[in-house]
Amino acid sequence: MRRGLLLMVAGAIGLALTGALYADGQAVTVTAHEADRRVDITIGGQPFTSYIWPTTIKKPVLYPLRTAKGVVISRGYPLDPRPGERIDHPHHVGLWFNYGNVDGYDFWNNSDAIEAERRPHMGTVYHRAIRRATSGPEGVLEIEADWVIPDGTVLLKEMTTFVFRGTATTRTIDRTTTLTAAGKGVSLGDNKEGVLGMRVARQLEIPSNKPEVFTDASGKATAVPTLNNDGVTGDYLTSEGKTGDAAWGTRGKWCVLSGKIGADPVSIAIFDSPGNPGYPTYWHARGYGLFAANPLGQKDLSNGKDQLNFALAAGQSAMRSRRLRSSKELFSSCFTWPKKTR
Repeated sequence: MRRGLLLMVAGAIGLALTGALYADGQAVTVTAHEADRRVDITIGGQPFTSYIWPTTIKKPVLYPLRTAKGVVISRGYPLDPRPGERIDHPHHVGLWFNYGNVDGYDFWNNSDAIEAERRPHMGTVYHRAIRRATSGPEGVLEIEADWVIPDGTVLLKEMTTFVFRGTATTRTIDRTTTLTAAGKGVSLGDNKEGVLGMRVARQLEIPSNKPEVFTDASGKATAVPTLNNDGVTGDYLTSEGKTGDAAWGTRGKWCVLSGKIGADPVSIAIFDSPGNPGYPTYWHARGYGLFAANPLGQKDLSNGKDQLNFALAAGQSAMRSRRLRSSKELFSSCFTWPKKTR
């Protein structure tokens, strides 16, 4: 069974053609700093992104994310707050992958800000090892991680390979992740908190003139205040014609978030694959800057009309791969959903 989603960020030039991506490839340097809990990736001598696993967040992430021009498109908070940006949802960091219901444990919402009474119900993705870090025409980073609940039990074993490439105008990441149920079967019950998430820069949010309160799957409410909208230009558009905040909780073959950061046009689009279970995916896309695709949370996102309840038997694996591409106005990422193997 194969599932796939494509996340593409394009500027005014529209979508890039893959055949021209690597004609003038630049050298990629992958530098591990394990004592500092990070791996830095530079392309053509310029910073691109870092794979980090600080003790202050509950999963490894790619952060920050830059176009080839060096424009940062991810939110700074909580690691590097910037003036004027929102300081809600401290678990939204860079570009990440996890889920809100793994055998009843919430990996998505976990952070140091979680109240003591909720901590027994939260899960953490722990970086375990760097298996490979090589530089050259393409950079390769292979890592191992464990999805762990508070009593120390490992629910899922993760193996991920990142391949980094770039040209003078593009940046690409291919990510392949295999999750294996460790010890016993694991259920990923329908939950709106998932799965591929990105928290974007303030300029790519949808302008809002009223405060909001959002509730997570456990009933925890988070207030999102009104802020100054100067320079805030984001808007969503789905394949089904839904725009703005109306994109949330709807299905679509793709969804695009477009806006400007200063003078630089940026559009982030996620495309679903027709072969996916539950195609087309549901969109967990919020005006305050969370842009996520979640094909697993069908019951929550459809108000009970659909239901998936994905599960892995003991020892069964689910393989996911993703691509991220960036240029002066172009940033993209894709991933392929589980291919079940015994």
